[in-house]
Amino acid sequence: MDAPHLIYFADPMCSWCYGFSPVIGEIRRAFGRGLPIRVIMGGLRPGTETPMTEAAKAEVVGHWRHVHEATGLPFDENALAREGFVYDTDPAARAVVVVRRDGEELAAEYLARVQRAFYAEGRDVTSGEVLADLAAELGVDRERFLGQWRSEEAKQETWRDYAISQRAGVTGFPTLVGGPNADGAYGVVTRGYAAPEPVVAALRNWLESAEP
Repeated sequence: MDAPHLIYFADPMCSWCYGFSPVIGEIRRAFGRGLPIRVIMGGLRPGTETPMTEAAKAEVVGHWRHVHEATGLPFDENALAREGFVYDTDPAARAVVVVRRDGEELAAEYLARVQRAFYAEGRDVTSGEVLADLAAELGVDRERFLGQWRSEEAKQETWRDYAISQRAGVTGFPTLVGGPNADGAYGVVTRGYAAPEPVVAALRNWLESAEP
């Protein structure tokens, strides 16, 4: 892709990415298809197998409260209340990768929907059935989604995303990168959470300076 675009490194079960979801929404409203957003799964805790301890749950909830204070977004702590809950981020990330096959715009919309389901509605987004229900809400064929989501191909595609994130030097989420500039280079828009207004302003300045 040679035209200016954004690469969004994120994870569906990253609380600060959930906090950043309104910023992505503002970018899409401000620039529409004039500034495409490609979503890359960063891999927060893929492949985790050990159920969360009560101490671990309390620590995570503490992070959630910080995000709520910064963004005002709602959180439902029942997301972690299930006995034996395993905080494996791979199922949800793989779901986004599968939906991405139908387009980047849909992938960004689905990412936000999964985040809202987990954080605001307390739903178990490590469950394929729940992820399929959320995909169906956006018009994705439920059975086709499940078939692809369960496939070895989708698993490998998702882990390739994690590898791309690592090679790009991304160490935290959200990370938003923009480019290419006149020299073909990419630059970091933000590492970590930032409010919508400065992000949109910075992108507007960048696009205006790139115009011939």
